[in-house]
Amino acid sequence: MKKLFTLLFLVVAITTMTAQTARDDIKANPWLAGSNYVDYDRQLPDFKYTAAPAGYVPFYFTHYGRHGSRWLIGDDSYERVLNPLRKAAQQGKLTAVGQQTLEQLEQFNKTTYKRLGDLTTVGERQHHGIGKRIVEHFPEIFKSEGLAIDARSTVVTRCVLSMVAECEEFMAANPTARIHNDVSESLQYYLNQPREGKVKEARDNMDRSFLSAYTERKTHPVRLMKVLFNDVRWAADSINQGALMRNLFEVVINMQSHDDGIDMLNLFTNDELYDQWSITNVSWYLRYANAPQTDNVLPFSQYNLLKNFIETADSCVAIGKPQATLRFGHEVCVMPLACLMELGTCNASINDLEQLDRYWQNYKIFPMASNIQLIFFKPKSGQGDILVKALLNEHEVTLPIEPTGTPYYYKWTALRKYWSDKLEKF
Repeated sequence: MKKLFTLLFLVVAITTMTAQTARDDIKANPWLAGSNYVDYDRQLPDFKYTAAPAGYVPFYFTHYGRHGSRWLIGDDSYERVLNPLRKAAQQGKLTAVGQQTLEQLEQFNKTTYKRLGDLTTVGERQHHGIGKRIVEHFPEIFKSEGLAIDARSTVVTRCVLSMVAECEEFMAANPTARIHNDVSESLQYYLNQPREGKVKEARDNMDRSFLSAYTERKTHPVRLMKVLFNDVRWAADSINQGALMRNLFEVVINMQSHDDGIDMLNLFTNDELYDQWSITNVSWYLRYANAPQTDNVLPFSQYNLLKNFIETADSCVAIGKPQATLRFGHEVCVMPLACLMELGTCNASINDLEQLDRYWQNYKIFPMASNIQLIFFKPKSGQGDILVKALLNEHEVTLPIEPTGTPYYYKWTALRKYWSDKLEKF
């Protein structure tokens, strides 16, 4: 029966996913081409959540959340775009559009001084919104007298500030809440460190030839170079055109992380945006998801994190009082954790990477401020099963066992066993 349910779900899920393609999504909202740079607030659900079974009330909340929108992180993220344009300007090789692009980027570059990787105001606002909605959706937990909240973050400043933003909302809504914040290297082993062994071996042995060839095949810089440079021959001889296109795309697509970001999307066509996204989609899939090309083991990089979810839930469920456990980190944890937990269709295993975009789209999993929430429910009175539901970026998602009679609600004992057995077998 379980196998039949799973098969029917997959058929429905794949049919639903293919109804609108990634190309359609990006055409309708070009910013989605940003993959892990997507502004969280661009994909909010309608919040019409499935009601809990009669007589059940939420009492425990546990989560892992990525930091909010940030400046680009690489030391040369901006300079590697500016330098070729500066070189062309010195030699009189820029078109009017090229000159305008250079001037806009030079102006924006001033704001990046000593800011690489920092949380932006957009990122801070994302977490205030998430925290406020958590309170609104689960007041039985977050407005309870003397609520105990345990919030932990990696040692990276943007993660710490994201934690602070959400906790400010919890305290504003419930001044009686007792919030414990913790930031320490001692927590890194589950908050931001991948499991070694088989995971590292699979990633190290990954055949990168397909990704390299795919990247080249999906990068078509000729049109863009003509837009930027007035001498096609000079550009071909003097500029790494493919690299410039990809680097410029990264800068342009991350402008959505800034309140004062410059909208430069018109430099790219819809097809070019889609192609650049598809490169990133394949790359993330191979390096972090349930890819058969890497032996289906990379989600287990979050072995320690899922184990922490289980063990912490055991303690809090046993206590039975309203509590919350929050963890703040990075997309390199959210992505494989969503796959390991088998949230919705995140754990899809796709052999034909040319078809990957039909079944697996990274922007649905790990935008800026992405998060995984588990909410536990118990009977208001008397005895009964503890139930749990999952939200991925505040969207209801299925879990890898058969639900109760109410969609999206699952028995914790069954889910705990499924995840524990999975970890044990690994």
